[in-house]
Amino acid sequence: MAAKRLARTSGMDYAILSGGDVAPLGGGAVTQLHSTFDWAERSRKGLLLFIDEADAFLGRRNDAMSEGLRGSLNALLFRTGDQSRDFMVVLATNRPGDLDDAVIDRMDEAIHFDLPGREQRGKLLALYLDKYVSKAGTEQGEAGSGKAAGLGQRLSMMLRGRKLAADRIAIGAGVDAALLDEAAAQMDGFSGREIAKFMASVQAAVYGSAQAVLTPEIFRRVLQAKLQEHAARKSFVLGHHGAGDSVQVAVDAASSSK
Repeated sequence: MAAKRLARTSGMDYAILSGGDVAPLGGGAVTQLHSTFDWAERSRKGLLLFIDEADAFLGRRNDAMSEGLRGSLNALLFRTGDQSRDFMVVLATNRPGDLDDAVIDRMDEAIHFDLPGREQRGKLLALYLDKYVSKAGTEQGEAGSGKAAGLGQRLSMMLRGRKLAADRIAIGAGVDAALLDEAAAQMDGFSGREIAKFMASVQAAVYGSAQAVLTPEIFRRVLQAKLQEHAARKSFVLGHHGAGDSVQVAVDAASSSK
């Protein structure tokens, strides 16, 4: 969201790339990267390239790195070696310490985004409640809740006896600001992505019930399931890294180095 807002306020075009999408492309990733930077040079607005999970292909070079990933890393380093008005590269990672030293050297700024606090979690819950539940069954809805887009898709759904659009969801009594605040208090440590996935699960739970009505009972049932999932995931991460604050220290170290 921050990269999109930055692109819009700067008037630049923007492209989004996931680091996890690069490895399956093999040698073709180099061609795609060069094509992206060529696009930036042709754009009258300039291009903001946002790379999520950047450590997936911009990690430190070693003997175990595949030729495809090595070529992709070298291609990006080649195209970002000099200052340019044609593009801006924004990287996002939870593991900044894994990035190649040459990649870090090309970054002018480092910004650390903390996990949302209670007030921010409440605002995110309200935002995603609107997107995933209140607007479900509309063109503005999220998680596939809007209408089928193409004629072929609509015809296929009709032949299979499926609805062209999801049902609208009614908000039951008790699903209010107090309930969201209750959830925000319990979701300490949740990321923005986890909160979005939680509300998508609420939507799915409503559609799996007898009526398309979100009740406090459904909301709390999904919340408890997600709290258990979060606790299990946290235990796994702690066991994997060997120290509870290892990821946080890595992020802070990268930020302070700038």
